[in-house]
Amino acid sequence: MRSAAVTVEEYLNSLPPERREVVDELRELIKTNLPEGYEEIMQYGMIGYVVPLAEYPEGYLNDKKTPLPYIGLAAQKNHYALYLMNIYGDPEVSRWFEEEYKASGKRVNMGKSCIRFRKIEDLPLDLIAQVVALTPVDVYIKSYENSR
Repeated sequence: MRSAAVTVEEYLNSLPPERREVVDELRELIKTNLPEGYEEIMQYGMIGYVVPLAEYPEGYLNDKKTPLPYIGLAAQKNHYALYLMNIYGDPEVSRWFEEEYKASGKRVNMGKSCIRFRKIEDLPLDLIAQVVALTPVDVYIKSYENSR
């Protein structure tokens, strides 16, 4: 379910308290571990952590109005979604992440970059923190450009 919220605060305020609690906890984990240079915005109807256009003016998919996405966080109708683009763009990181996720004993429900979960306890939070912190902005930009 895509939100029409324009700001992160508006998005958070639109969530029921129990859903906001989960998003707040994961948002804090992301912000604590996010490498310097990324920016928190609303993007694609969810909270996004992006490479600012000032840093990468070419924009995502050559759209000079769309910052390059790194992470997305959303409270969907029946689950939460965490999009980790550094996993999607790097096969080695993807393999490592999936192996570590399975080793955590948690059941993974994952697409190419999207991890779906119903409660915060479904996530290996230490692994999520590691993958969030993994890719500095300059490395992410190079990886993105190499994938194009």
